[in-house]
Amino acid sequence: MKRTLATLLLAAASLALVAGVASAAELKISASDTVETVLAAQKGKKVTLRLRSGQEATGTVAAVTPKVVQISAVAGKEFFDAVVPLEAIEAVFVRTKD
Repeated sequence: MKRTLATLLLAAASLALVAGVASAAELKISASDTVETVLAAQKGKKVTLRLRSGQEATGTVAAVTPKVVQISAVAGKEFFDAVVPLEAIEAVFVRTKD
């Protein structure tokens, strides 16, 4: 869990430095945050998930449970949704600047 939180912090710091053009959202985290709470805060917003397999999935957070996240309008597969186990997520990328 500490590794995941550290990865989230690193992802947030990286995004602050390398933001592109799109809808911006402020990212705030606390010491008690988990992948689940970070994703729940992004519900309805576009995120990129880096999975432990090294793959990335980009789409809109539709729903979050204690075990999975549903991503809608998956990039490259816009007619599909994806359900990803939270334990498979290495990092969550959130665009923070326009």
